[in-house]
Amino acid sequence: MLRLSQLRYSRNLQFWSLHAAGWLAYGLTVYFGFLFYKQPPGIGRAIAIAAAAGFALSMPMRYVYRSIWGLGERWVIPVVLVTSYVTALPLRIVINLAYQHFCDPSIHFTSPFDLFRNALLSTYLLLCWSALYFGIKYYESKKQQQEAVLKAVTLAQEAQLKMLRYQLNPHFLFNTLNAISTLILDNQNRTASQAVMRLSEFLRYTLDQDPMKRVTLRQEMEALDLYLGTERLRFGERLRLEYAIEGAALDALVPSLLLQPLVENALKYAVSPREEGGMVRIEGRARGPMLEISVIDDGPGLDGHARPAERRSGVGLRNTRERLAVLYGESFRFAALDGRPGLRIDLALPLETAAREEALPRVAEPRFRRQARVAQGAGA
Repeated sequence: MLRLSQLRYSRNLQFWSLHAAGWLAYGLTVYFGFLFYKQPPGIGRAIAIAAAAGFALSMPMRYVYRSIWGLGERWVIPVVLVTSYVTALPLRIVINLAYQHFCDPSIHFTSPFDLFRNALLSTYLLLCWSALYFGIKYYESKKQQQEAVLKAVTLAQEAQLKMLRYQLNPHFLFNTLNAISTLILDNQNRTASQAVMRLSEFLRYTLDQDPMKRVTLRQEMEALDLYLGTERLRFGERLRLEYAIEGAALDALVPSLLLQPLVENALKYAVSPREEGGMVRIEGRARGPMLEISVIDDGPGLDGHARPAERRSGVGLRNTRERLAVLYGESFRFAALDGRPGLRIDLALPLETAAREEALPRVAEPRFRRQARVAQGAGA
C-alpha cells in the first residue's frame, strides 16, 4: 500500500495518480450523464475506450509543457493552445470510432472540416487538463520557494543565535582571567588554582552545549552554579546569593546560558566595586502562559554615579535581549528597572516545559538547590 509521504514527494507518482484519477473522473461523469437519457447499447465500452484514449494521448503533453515551463506567457499560451488542439484531433477520431462501433454505426465524419470542427469539443477538455497541470505545478513551485525562504530564514536565525551565544564566551573569559590574574598578583595562588579548575569545568560545559538548544531552568541553574563557583572563590563572603524559584518554574525551557550574562552584569557593577560586596537574587515563577525570571542586585542602581545607565547597556544585557528577540519575536518581555537601590532585570518568556529532562554535567549538589529550599518556602 502506497504511503502518503511517497505520494507527496514523488513527482512521477503524483502525476500518474492525478492523471489516472482525472480521466477516470471524465469517464464516470460522461457515463452518469447518459443516465438521464436513453442509454444506447455498448455506451459503457465506448466511454471506457474514450477515457483510455484520453489517458494515453494526453501523456506527451506533460513533456511538452515541461520544456516550456519558465518561459513567458508569449510562448506558453500559444504552445498550450496548439498542443491541446493537435492532441484533440486523434482523440476525437478514437472517440467517434468507439461510438460508431459500439453505439451507432451512423456516426462518422462527413468531411475533414467536420473532424477539425468536432476536435474543438475535445480541445476544451484538454485545455482544462492543461490548466490543472500548470496550476498544480505553479502551486508546487510557490510552495518550494516558500520552503526555501523559510529554510534560509531559519539558517540565518541559527547563525545569528550562534554568533550571539559565542560572543559570551570571550567576554566572560576575559573578565574571569582578569580576576584570576588579580588573585595571582595578591599571592592567593591556591585560590587562583581552584578558580582555574572551576573555569575549565564551566568552559567545558559551554563548549559541549549546542547554542540552539534550550534547557530546563533547573539545568540552567546547575550550569550557573558552575560559573558562580569561580566567582565565590574571587569574592568570598562579599558575594551573597539568594534564590526564590518556584518548583513549577524549574521544568520550564529557557535558552542555554541565559542567566550567566545577567548575573555577571550584577557582579560587575553591584559586587566588585564595593568593599562590602553585594547581594544577587534570582527569582523564577510560572504565571499563566509565561515564565517570569528576575535577576536583582542591591548595587547603586541606574541613578548611581558609580554605575551610569549607559554602562548598564553593555554586551551582556544587549546580547540577551537580541537572543530573546530572535527566538521569541514579540512574545517576550525584557526590562531593566531601577530598584533604588539596585537594578532589577525582569524577563518573561512563553512557558514551555520539557517532556523529559536531558542529561547535563552534574556537580555534587548545586548550591542554588540547597539555598532554594529555604527561599522557596518564602515564595518568589
